Amino acid sequence: MKGKSNFMHKFLLFLSLLLSIGVMAQKNPKYDSTLKIGKVGYRVVCMNRSKERNVLNVRPVGFKAEVREVNLELKGRVSGAEIDDLNNDGFPDLVIYILDASNKTVIFSISSKENEMLEPIFFPDITNDMVMSKGYRGGDEYKLVEGVLFRKFPIYEADTAIHEPTKKVRQIMYRVIKGDRGVLTFKSFKNFDLSAD
Repeated sequence: MKGKSNFMHKFLLFLSLLLSIGVMAQKNPKYDSTLKIGKVGYRVVCMNRSKERNVLNVRPVGFKAEVREVNLELKGRVSGAEIDDLNNDGFPDLVIYILDASNKTVIFSISSKENEMLEPIFFPDITNDMVMSKGYRGGDEYKLVEGVLFRKFPIYEADTAIHEPTKKVRQIMYRVIKGDRGVLTFKSFKNFDLSAD
């Protein structure tokens, strides 16, 4: 009887240890992914330890040897990344989705310049656009489809006392263009509101 009790105690201890490790792993999921088009792409790593401070590491894969990796301190956690040719130059570009401390998704994007160097792609702040930001409170979902970045979010009433979104969502489509002084920029070219159902 004593042996059974001892075994049960050890089993429960082992089970609680497994559960606590599982909870810790879910709490701070490390992001580590390699995304490629053919033999060229990027390895994206972020420990995701804290909402306040993390280091994002982006290492080019299959680029010319002199292309350096990018290390960037960020406020937030990496929630995902996608690869595509955003500016139609035949070279892979990268979009990284970062969930900030207020649970809004921030975009960090880089472009390959002929696999010889990396350059940033600027993503505009929606709050600078009075029309598209009307009813915006975050909750963004993003998806890359054939070089176009789709953004979708729930629309809220202007009255901030109302905490539930309306039954509509706004969808915005972006393309990468060369902006002022040749800087690559995401530019919206289509937007529409539709039913959330």
